[in-house]
Amino acid sequence: MQEESAIERLREICLALPDAVEKPFGGHTAPCFRVRDKLFVMVGEEQKTVTFKAGQGVQQALVESEPDRFFIPAYVGHKGWVGARLDVDHDWEEIAELVEESYRLIAPRSLSARIPEP
Repeated sequence: MQEESAIERLREICLALPDAVEKPFGGHTAPCFRVRDKLFVMVGEEQKTVTFKAGQGVQQALVESEPDRFFIPAYVGHKGWVGARLDVDHDWEEIAELVEESYRLIAPRSLSARIPEP
């Protein structure tokens, strides 16, 4: 999948969530997605990677089971965030579930309650 179409697909997933907005991080130009001004998905500046928050144990499980797709990102990896390479084939249903979980971990309960559990 080309990076541009992966970014568009990711954008559709993120912006479908309640009160989600696209707003770059700091001085970067790559898409980032927030809820109530808190980041829940960040696209790498080169637009070939995406990072998202994951629940306890998910980071380790993803990275160990599929190191060609997932990695521990710099700066936020120690806080449980996971990186995914966008220049490889992905199961987009799985990516959508991971994005939704990141959203649930970041969003206020009143908003996260508005999306169904997987």
